[in-house]
Amino acid sequence: MDVEIHNLSKRFHVRELDQNDVGLIYGLSCGNRIFYQYHPPFVTENSILEDMEALPPGKSHDDKFYVGFFESGTLAAIMDLILDYPAEKTAFIGLFMTDVRYQHQGVGSGIIGETAAYLKSLGYGKIRLGVDRGNPQSYSFWSKNGFSVISEDKYILMELEI
Repeated sequence: MDVEIHNLSKRFHVRELDQNDVGLIYGLSCGNRIFYQYHPPFVTENSILEDMEALPPGKSHDDKFYVGFFESGTLAAIMDLILDYPAEKTAFIGLFMTDVRYQHQGVGSGIIGETAAYLKSLGYGKIRLGVDRGNPQSYSFWSKNGFSVISEDKYILMELEI
């Protein structure tokens, strides 16, 4: 079944991001200083380009979607989504970040809820991600959205059954 990225949200226009969007991504990322306190080094345009290309072992670019959620031309959130990783019918969120202007309004939770519903409609059963140890903001967000800790090491691995 083919993934139609625009179906990840009903509220936002969703599209894949590319090198032409690095400035927009950088602007959004720079506002999220708490994230980089726990996940150094601080973002650069070069690190964004590297993240866009980064793949876990055994995965191809066909499995990865580095997407933006737009409202009236404004980038509200970014997501790095890898399908069938680390197992078949599990989706992995490598990065999810909302613009600070959209935080504390339910926007991020709404996007995650819509993304989970769409992935479930495609037959996915789980969403997994890693949270930086000690980052109370990220841990609280994912816990509030139904993710549970499945293991702890360098990162806190969390998962949501959908």
